[in-house]
Amino acid sequence: MTLARTRLAALATCLLTALLVLPGSPATAAAPSPLATAFDRAAAEHGVPRDLLVAVAYSETHLDGHRGKPSASGGYGVMHLVSNPTTRTLEQAAELTGLPAADLRTDDAANVMGGAAVLRSHADKLGLDASARKDIGRWYPAVAAYGNATSPEVARLYADTVYEFLGTGFQAAGVSVESQEVTADRGAYARARDLNARAASPDYPDAAWVPANSGNYAVSNRESSQPIDRVVIHVTQGSYAGTISWFQNASSNVSSHYVVRSSDGAITQMVRDKDIAWHATSFNGRSIGIEHEGFVNDASWFTEAMYRSSAALTRYICDKYGIPKDRSHIVGHNQVPGATHTDPGPNWNWTKYMQYVTGNSGGTPWSVTVDNTTAGKFTASANWGTSTFSSQRHGADYRFAAPVAASDPAWYRATIPSAGTYRVEVWYPADPGYNSSAPYIVATSGGNRTVYVDQRSGGGAWRSIGTFSLSAGDQNIVSASRWTSGVGYVVADAIRITRV
Repeated sequence: MTLARTRLAALATCLLTALLVLPGSPATAAAPSPLATAFDRAAAEHGVPRDLLVAVAYSETHLDGHRGKPSASGGYGVMHLVSNPTTRTLEQAAELTGLPAADLRTDDAANVMGGAAVLRSHADKLGLDASARKDIGRWYPAVAAYGNATSPEVARLYADTVYEFLGTGFQAAGVSVESQEVTADRGAYARARDLNARAASPDYPDAAWVPANSGNYAVSNRESSQPIDRVVIHVTQGSYAGTISWFQNASSNVSSHYVVRSSDGAITQMVRDKDIAWHATSFNGRSIGIEHEGFVNDASWFTEAMYRSSAALTRYICDKYGIPKDRSHIVGHNQVPGATHTDPGPNWNWTKYMQYVTGNSGGTPWSVTVDNTTAGKFTASANWGTSTFSSQRHGADYRFAAPVAASDPAWYRATIPSAGTYRVEVWYPADPGYNSSAPYIVATSGGNRTVYVDQRSGGGAWRSIGTFSLSAGDQNIVSASRWTSGVGYVVADAIRITRV
């Protein structure tokens, strides 16, 4: 009897073990990556919303620690803890956590813990109690402070970028953040100028204008004093907002004429073409410099939107100043005599870029724009009103509706020529009374995907909401939905779909 019981017990143990290791069971599910675990632990340790912490890191570095090497402004690790003459967040993190600065520079887990501590310290200074800290939207001023911006406008740009990533969702380095509804409480930053709305630059109509610190470039009168005959391509070794802030910092002693954003190709001009930016040593006097958001060792920053936007800028500059469109006159920073930099690096696709500059890329990519007035391509119920209130509108007018917990989407229809990957952009006028978390639904080949856009800012320009796999055929492809807990009218104006 005892032997029989032993055999039965052994058999039961074997069966239980087999059940526990069935494919797809929790026991065989992929373990979280070390970086994902680091974010979970740091968020719990310091009472920071986990997804917000990841979004801050993603906006800074795409979750790449760069093996302990500093950014252009002296930032280290996935959380970009900075150590330079004016900003000492690396040292602050060491003091808050008790971790050695060397570990904070090179160890991902330590760096994430340090970043969480610094972010929490900003929340504490704002007086966020335990209840307030549970609301991601209430952290907005703390995020703005984390960016170490030199002006309220750039601080808002930095924080807006982080909250945009929360709305669209993202995945990198084994870490995921799902798209989510968040109403950012901007507080005093709501009064700062929205740099996502592209105010006209003095030299390039598709760029915003944010001047660099006057001590970081030389006032000149080019083309009268000397010709402009080169375009120099750079990589920022940092984020878009961080680079703009760095060029505004009097201690940096560097600048560039233009900065290009990775996600959507937005461009900011910081030095007039006629003036001499300090970006390329021996070529400063004869060249225009274009910085591209990202890091040379991470190809994920070099998006199709960035290549095309930058190439259009370079083409415009070459036509304006009579610069030949070739690799002798459009050069990388690494090609400048006397330069010690390696950018744009081996991940920069010069063949593609020059094809876009010269127009020899085999034709423009397929693209379609659908406005709310496009005949047969837009449908919305009578609950959607029509307005001409905002001058940021696309076309003659746009549609709007109050949010409601019911399905009443406004659909844009398009004929997708073939199955593939497409970039989806949206256009809307921005207003403080518009929705803080407007849902856009994309009918992908794998099912509907929802992303959330803060329509209170960034209006009057195309805004990328991501790249998606789409099926071929004539179909409702994108909708603006009213089903949101966000505050304010949901706006449906125009969309653009481009094959990538």
